[in-house]
Amino acid sequence: MARTGLTDSHCHLDHFSDEELPDLLSRARAAGVSGLVTIGTRLSRAAEQKRLAGFDSDNVRVWCTVGTHPDHVDETPVPTAGDIIAQTHEDCVIGIGESGLDYFHGKPEIRPRQQESFRANIDAARQTGLPLVIHTRDADEDMMSILRHEHEEKGAFPFLVHCFSSGPELARTAVELGGYISFSGIATFGRAESVRAVAAEIPAERLLVETDAPFLAPVPKRGKRNEPGYVAHTARVVAELRGMEDDAFAALTTANFHRLFTRAA
Repeated sequence: MARTGLTDSHCHLDHFSDEELPDLLSRARAAGVSGLVTIGTRLSRAAEQKRLAGFDSDNVRVWCTVGTHPDHVDETPVPTAGDIIAQTHEDCVIGIGESGLDYFHGKPEIRPRQQESFRANIDAARQTGLPLVIHTRDADEDMMSILRHEHEEKGAFPFLVHCFSSGPELARTAVELGGYISFSGIATFGRAESVRAVAAEIPAERLLVETDAPFLAPVPKRGKRNEPGYVAHTARVVAELRGMEDDAFAALTTANFHRLFTRAA
C-alpha cells in the first residue's frame, strides 16, 4: 500500500468486537487513515493482537505490538527479554510494548516491578531493533533516569513516547536520546496548553499522532468512545499549531511513522 494518509500509531482494537471492526476500518479510511497499530497491553495476549492485525484490508493496513502495560505487571511473572522477543517473529508485529511506568494508577509497592518489566522490554527492543512504545504517567523523573541509564550503559534502542502528557524536560530528553513523541486527543483538550506547547516545538521529524482508542476521544468527539478515524481531529489541531496544511502534516507524520517502525511495509 502506498504510504498516504494519516497513521494512527496507537489504538486498542481488542476493545472492539470483531463485528464492529469492518465498519470501524471503513470510517477510518473515510477520515483519511491508511494505517493503524493495535497495541499490546499483556504479553500473555500477544496472539490476540496478531489475530487483530489480520483485519487489515486494501484500504487500511493494521499492524500490532506485543508487550505488557505497567498497569498489568502484577498479573503474571515479569517476562524476560527472551520471552518478549519470542512473540515478535511475525511480520505483523512491528514494535514492542506498550511498556513503561505509571505512578498515577500503580501503587508505590509495584513500582520496582514496573521498572523491571520496563527494562526487559527495553532490552527486547534493543536486541530486535523494533521500537518500544512507552507509556509514562506521573513518572517523569524515573522515566528520564531509566532512559538515560539504559542508553549510556547498555546502548541505544528505538522508542516512542506515546500519548504525550508529560513535561517539556521529558520531551527534550526523549528527543536527545533519539526518541519520537506521539500526541493523542489530549492535545485538543481545553486545559492542555502545556501539551500543545510541546507539540508545537518538538522537531518535525520526531512527531507522530494517535488516538489511544477507545480512550481519550479528541474534541469535538470528547466524551464518546474513541476510534482510529478520530485521529484526524488531533492531527488538524497539531497541524494548525505548527502552521501546516492538513495534507502536509499527514505526509510528515506518516513518513515519521515508517522511519521509526521499519517493519511496517
